[in-house]
Amino acid sequence: MLAGAGRLVAFRCPPAGHRDGPDWDDDEHEVDRWCRLLDWYGIPADRTDLALRRPPAGRLPAGVTVVHPGSKVEAKRWPADRFAVLARRLADRGHRVVVTGSAGERELAARVAAGARLPRSAVLAGRTDLGELAALVAAARLVVSGDTGVGHLATAYRVPSVLLFGPVPPARWGPPADRPWHRVLWAAGEDCAAGPGVGTAARWAALPVDRVLAAVDEAEETVRV
Repeated sequence: MLAGAGRLVAFRCPPAGHRDGPDWDDDEHEVDRWCRLLDWYGIPADRTDLALRRPPAGRLPAGVTVVHPGSKVEAKRWPADRFAVLARRLADRGHRVVVTGSAGERELAARVAAGARLPRSAVLAGRTDLGELAALVAAARLVVSGDTGVGHLATAYRVPSVLLFGPVPPARWGPPADRPWHRVLWAAGEDCAAGPGVGTAARWAALPVDRVLAAVDEAEETVRV
């Protein structure tokens, strides 16, 4: 309302003084959640329409493989040394790898690039604004990232991706399951070799580089078919 809106569309929350709207479902996928909210108020929403209009080409290269090792939530990060090995092996396969991230993730991106023996120019963390990052992803060959915004951009632009989920289940935030060019590996689920009851770090450690590379192959194969 502070923005001058004439109508509040929200989930029911009596403690906040809002008694209208549907109840919140904590286990619901984010897309379903917000489409359900709009539907409650008679606003049409299509849960399958996730596409964004592709931005015009910018100053950054097209056809790169975007490796995005960061996340604001530490528990969502696959180990940096694993990202470095992955980036090196992708480069050895002929991928032009760039490492992205926020300004606060420059050091992380630089460590990944150094471990992968990539040139300094491959580190784009902190060197793009949101529009430039979106254009980079839209024109990319592949995206490999954790459970963070870059993965959602890959979904929106239909760019092949391999997304590494940690403690949060992909059933809440992952791409649509019927799009085989997006592959999801869940460190807390069946993709993890660690047994029940272990911490997040141990589960991440049980997700090997070879499994991620296999997912890359699977994602790219769906594009070639």
